[in-house]
Amino acid sequence: MKQFYSILLGLLCSFQLHAQKTDSLKVSRPGAAGQLNIIQPHGVVTDGFNYWDDEFSGHWSGIHLGLNGFAKEDYSMYPEEEHGFLDVNLLRSTVLDLNLIQFSKGLQRTRNTIGLVSGLGLQLQTYFLDKKTSIEKVGNRIEPIEQFYDSKQKSKLSSAYLTIPLLVEFQVPVKHYGNRAYLAIGVVAAKRMSTHTKVKYRENNKKEKLKTPDDFYMHDFRLSGMVRLGYRFINVYASYDLQPLFVDEKGPELYPFSVGIALFSF
Repeated sequence: MKQFYSILLGLLCSFQLHAQKTDSLKVSRPGAAGQLNIIQPHGVVTDGFNYWDDEFSGHWSGIHLGLNGFAKEDYSMYPEEEHGFLDVNLLRSTVLDLNLIQFSKGLQRTRNTIGLVSGLGLQLQTYFLDKKTSIEKVGNRIEPIEQFYDSKQKSKLSSAYLTIPLLVEFQVPVKHYGNRAYLAIGVVAAKRMSTHTKVKYRENNKKEKLKTPDDFYMHDFRLSGMVRLGYRFINVYASYDLQPLFVDEKGPELYPFSVGIALFSF
């Protein structure tokens, strides 16, 4: 009988030691009066999030669609009858951003709610001209040209850019650590890859188009201020160019802007 109690006592001690080894938290024994117990929190995981191992991740990559137009318009270098020849149909003038590459770097040691965001994207920008005009290079500046084919013709100015952002992003957990509202501010540098005008019209009941590629004295490099904010599936942005669309004295002074939403984020 004594041997049975000895074996049972040994099994209980072994089980207790095993249970102590599998605990994820280690708590010290009470010390002297007034001393607090010490909890070692390393490795604590809550709702799938590791507070010490997860890295900062920003919001740049994805497919975004927006509207763009011109602000602070100045046509003073043109005759009054030509003012506004680049007025756009805002609801049809679109910008599509394909932000395919993203880099994120946290700026905190013990948290991941503030960081830098950069990456690489392709921007396709289109301005639908409100009037039946297009533009061309004449001498040392651009000039409006009348190209009237039919009452339903469409005229637009399109450009493609390679974009590189540098944003500071702030994130705030909402109800759950993984659900975050964010605000990002910074600049986006862009390299113009191509530009063309296009006029679509009908002739003898056939669809025709006249496409003219050129640089139209537009800047090769562009710098824009940007603000982005969102929460979960709602993500919006706004940008404003820090320089005019055209080189000085080569065209009207127009500052492009855009506002849009994220269609897909990844």
